[in-house]
Amino acid sequence: MSDAAVPPAAAPVPVTLLRIFTEFLIIGGTSFGGVVPYLRGGLVTRTGWLDDREFVEMLSICQSLPGLNATNMAVLVGQKLRGPLGALVAIVAMCLPGAVLMYVVGVFYRQHGDHAAVTGALKGVAAAAVGLILSTVVQLGKKSLDGSADFIFVLVTVVAVMGFHVSVPVALLGVGAAAILWHRPKAPTP
Repeated sequence: MSDAAVPPAAAPVPVTLLRIFTEFLIIGGTSFGGVVPYLRGGLVTRTGWLDDREFVEMLSICQSLPGLNATNMAVLVGQKLRGPLGALVAIVAMCLPGAVLMYVVGVFYRQHGDHAAVTGALKGVAAAAVGLILSTVVQLGKKSLDGSADFIFVLVTVVAVMGFHVSVPVALLGVGAAAILWHRPKAPTP
């Protein structure tokens, strides 16, 4: 078969800056409590900009850097899709709804924060956020953890941070190094 018989594959259409802005504005405006479920829903499920493995890898980077996971993810995804301008558009869109909402809530809380109904509502929102985070951990764990060793690495990390109060970067470096050694390619046996 000659090369002329196979039509060239069409180049993927780049994502527009408006689309990046709109998607991160929606994520930023609808993500209450833990943002990871909303990020996954928007970036993996709805838009298909990332697959689950790439999402987990980017989330790992975001969690090991200073700052909020959501803003770090916005920078990484915006950069991946449209370079530095995409990163800037994504982070502005991600932060805008929260900034406006927090300003309004701050004014309201200053005037009415001592009421029992306000305190009860905040406790309910906190419980819902924990449930969302737990749901995402289970979903991502099913796709990311391959064997019992991976579950042991997760358990060691949780015990180190929660039980022994080891700082997160130190725990990630230590357990990460052990996981790299464990999962390194093995030399073939003769």
